[in-house]
Amino acid sequence: MLPVNRSRSQPRAGMEFSDSRRKPHFLGKVITAVVLTALCIYILKQSPGFGGTSVFSRHDPGVTHVLVTGGAGYIGSHAALRLLKDSYRVTIVDNLSRGNMGAVKVLQELFPEPGRLQFIYADLGDAKAVNKIFAENAFDAVMHFAAVAYVGESTMEPLRYYHNITANTLTVLEAMAAHGVKTLIYSSTCATYGEPKKMPITEVTPQSPINPYGKAKKMAEDIILDFSKRSDMAVMILRYFNVIGSDPEGRLGEAPRPELREHGRISGACFDAALGVIPGLKVKGTDYPTADGTCIRDYIDVTDLVDAHVKALDKAEPKKVGIYNVGTGQGRSVKQFVEACKQATGAKIKVEYLSRRPGDYAEVYSDPAKINHELNWTARYTDLQESLSIAWRWQRSHPNGYGRS
Repeated sequence: MLPVNRSRSQPRAGMEFSDSRRKPHFLGKVITAVVLTALCIYILKQSPGFGGTSVFSRHDPGVTHVLVTGGAGYIGSHAALRLLKDSYRVTIVDNLSRGNMGAVKVLQELFPEPGRLQFIYADLGDAKAVNKIFAENAFDAVMHFAAVAYVGESTMEPLRYYHNITANTLTVLEAMAAHGVKTLIYSSTCATYGEPKKMPITEVTPQSPINPYGKAKKMAEDIILDFSKRSDMAVMILRYFNVIGSDPEGRLGEAPRPELREHGRISGACFDAALGVIPGLKVKGTDYPTADGTCIRDYIDVTDLVDAHVKALDKAEPKKVGIYNVGTGQGRSVKQFVEACKQATGAKIKVEYLSRRPGDYAEVYSDPAKINHELNWTARYTDLQESLSIAWRWQRSHPNGYGRS
């Protein structure tokens, strides 16, 4: 038995000898692995998103980071496009209840570079989510577009409008105050003026809104103004008129959800009629005290509108509030608009005249003298037919909106 035991012990001794010779190689491999791991960790730490942090969470010299609420919507997406073109860093927050993820994807494709654009799906009615967004991002300014915005719908669902517009604006303001964000560009509306007795409307025209949409916006304005009196916030409030048009280069357009078309802008209804989506155009109200009996409105091109927002951002000053009407100063009737739309589309559009829409007013157009003088802003796209032609090109090439064309 002894020889057998010895023969078994010899290989063991040989193995021990072999291990001792391999130890230096093994230690070398361990050291190399540690170094490579440390290097990988270092590289990952420099990458956006590692450990929950990114370039969006820090202030970089020479870079202005703007939170665009409602940035997936019609006006918000155009504003985000302009900001990105002007080298701003942009974060879009939207719950997509009215916005389009397709618009966000267009922006992401146009600006794929790290640190330029991020999209966050969130509802501004969720205060905890909003606070978390502000805690994790280093915003320099907020452009607050997010809102439901149909006059007719507001008369049918007033509570929804007060919650979505007024309460959500309060939530955004509280988050800004808690996290030291000092600049607010607020998207308001001429609907806060109601039905003034004198035209054109100036910034000192009394505000007497006649529908829940206008009332909710005025309440939000009042909250902002009250808060600004005791803070060093820079505030710009832009009251704009009826928005039309789309990106002149055809990258973005207006694409409301099908179920909202009946509440939407007249331009959308006109294009739907031209495309055959609906049998014709319904004009609501022909007995207003105007030259042709239809409403008179001031139609502002979306490209001019976002230019006003960028100029407002550039001119915003701490402890100061700027309030501006954004319009062309020209009033056009609904009948004039319909004729321009027919010319722009080249389509034979059937027009049906109906009774007034609840909450509408007869005549509204702006005096843009203040914004012309103080912000050096002037509307450039004032040819109604041209603006509609640009928008029509996008609509015609995107009959299903941002879905499959």
